[in-house]
Amino acid sequence: MPAGAGYLLGSIPTAVIVGRRRHIDLRTTGDRNPGWWNARAELGRRAALPVLVVDVAKGGVAAAIGRQVAGPGRWWPGYVGAAAAMVGHAWPLFARFRGGRSVATLGGAAAVLAPTTAFASIAAGALVATVTRSGERGIRTGFAAFPVVQLVVEGPRRTAATGALMSLVGLRFWMAAR
Repeated sequence: MPAGAGYLLGSIPTAVIVGRRRHIDLRTTGDRNPGWWNARAELGRRAALPVLVVDVAKGGVAAAIGRQVAGPGRWWPGYVGAAAAMVGHAWPLFARFRGGRSVATLGGAAAVLAPTTAFASIAAGALVATVTRSGERGIRTGFAAFPVVQLVVEGPRRTAATGALMSLVGLRFWMAAR
């Protein structure tokens, strides 16, 4: 159940829908990534906000579904739901399998799967963003801090599962660079 629900949630092409309202296909303009970063650059911050909110929610809801169906002591179904949402975001059924890089979707999933780690990583990213006045550096710092903090807080198994999710993001960046 988490895999199917996650994939269908992830397949909601938020940036494509928001861009369409402005007669812009974010898959063909800017960096051609139908995600929040490109939506913000091409449509402006205010118009891009729903893209960020929904893409984060897709990952969070999919992970929550997985956690809900998991039995006591079973954490991995949440990761299955999260991975499926990320795959759906990257290769969406409802947008001809041309999707985004799943960064925001991973962020939402991480907040549900490892809330303490997510809070610490967001705090580290916010600190770097404030000091350097660079949101991009802050995001990268928070993203890089997550597995390090998670290893300390939750141990190697969940950190390895998070690494698998992060690898999906890496795969999408690699595919976009080709």
